[in-house]
Formats: sequence, structure tokens, C-alpha cells
Amino acid sequence: MFRPRVIPVLLLRNLGLVKSVKFKDYRYIGDPINAVKLFNDLRADELVFLDISASKENRKISLEFVRKVGDESNMPFAVGGGIHSLRDIREILNSGAEKVIINTAAAENPDFIKHASQEFGSSTIVVCLDIKKKFLSNKVIWIYSGSKATSLDPLNYAKLMAEKGAGELLIQSIDHDGMMEGYDIELISSISNAVTIPVIACSGAGSYKHLNDAVRKANASAVAAGSLFVYHGPRRAVLINYPDHEELMHLFDEDSD
Repeated sequence: MFRPRVIPVLLLRNLGLVKSVKFKDYRYIGDPINAVKLFNDLRADELVFLDISASKENRKISLEFVRKVGDESNMPFAVGGGIHSLRDIREILNSGAEKVIINTAAAENPDFIKHASQEFGSSTIVVCLDIKKKFLSNKVIWIYSGSKATSLDPLNYAKLMAEKGAGELLIQSIDHDGMMEGYDIELISSISNAVTIPVIACSGAGSYKHLNDAVRKANASAVAAGSLFVYHGPRRAVLINYPDHEELMHLFDEDSD
């Protein structure tokens, strides 16, 4: 039976682990390497690390940090943050990451994705789409950690990234980020049904049912979440968690709660 990947997304700010609400109101969670150790023990499918300050600070994610994750992690992991060149990608992959996640550079120069996929293979290149309504307008792609709007239509942009050679698309709804009230099902569904490459649903998951909804209702190929895997209970106490083997086996059943 096909089981979609379930992926914790961990945000870095000044090399500390943080969580956000609508791409702001950052809360310090703890040490990211300790989180890797815990997700190792919990046997997570895959990890994603996003350095949310890198592009705005005109730098890429720390290679030393990537190496530390590579030394510690028993699972595949992808990293993003300030990646703007083929050299950046090569250095990150050589430091231990399996995939790179590209946001700002893809929107500013779509052919960068074409060159990157030709050089390193599509399976290595993930394009992240940060999406929010522009004031008095429709939903558009945002860059620089959600601080700058573009004029790019999400659906057309998703198709373009697939054409350029992206191996996967990571879909993040800025308005749903950290709310734990469910994914933007309509958004994810529209993109999933428009492209033939895997789509990873992200932003908004607050329960295992939300993960199921993204797959069953929106045709997501994989599901990712941040708050769901670092918080516990209505007071959002910090607790690294992940579904156990039995829960994962039943998570995407048609009648899953």
C-alpha cells in the first residue's frame, strides 16, 4: 500500500530552532541538532531544514550546520535558505544533504532551476512556493521569507517550475502557517492536479486528520508540518513528536480520523 512521506519541517533562525505564525511571531524552540536526534529515535521519514533569515541576509544556510545534521541524521534531509548558485548546491550536497530547497532564486530566475536540475538531477531540486493574497488582489508567490510579494500566479508558477525541471514542489500557505487549523486544501489541490511532479503539502497541520485530508482531498504526494511535530497540547508545550509505526500504517486510511 502506498504511504505518503510524513516530513517534519524545522525552521532555523540564528542557528536556533524556531516556530512561526504566519511567517512572523517567532518562538524559540530549542537546539536543532537535539531535534535531529529525537527524530532519529522516532524514525521520521525525512527532515526539512529552512534557514528563514538566509536570503534576507544575503547568505546561504551554514555548511557547518549541514555537516552536523549529516553526521547525526539517520534519515534523508533537505535544506533551504539563500541558495542562489550551482556552487551553493554542490557545497550543500557535498556536506551531506540529499536535496536542496529553493525559493527566492527560483522566482527571480526560473532558468536557475533548469540549470540546477540538469547539473544535479531533478530528484535533488525542490522548489518552495510561499503563497499569500496580495493586498486587494489574488494569491501570489512571495519571496525573501514571505517579506516581498511578486506578481507570479501560484498555479502558473507551479507549472513553470515543473517544466524547468523541479523534482518536487513544497507548498506553503503563509496565512495558514502555525495556525494548526488545517492545510489550504483548495490551494494544494489546484497545484497537485496541475502538475505531474510530487507536491508536498505544508503549513497549517494541527492533527493527523489534517495530514490525511491533504492526501485524500488535495492529492498531495507527501505531507509536511512544523507545529504538529514540535508542540503538544492546547498550550503548545514544546515536545518533539512523530507518529509511531502503527499510526503511520493507518494514518491515510479512507476512514482515518
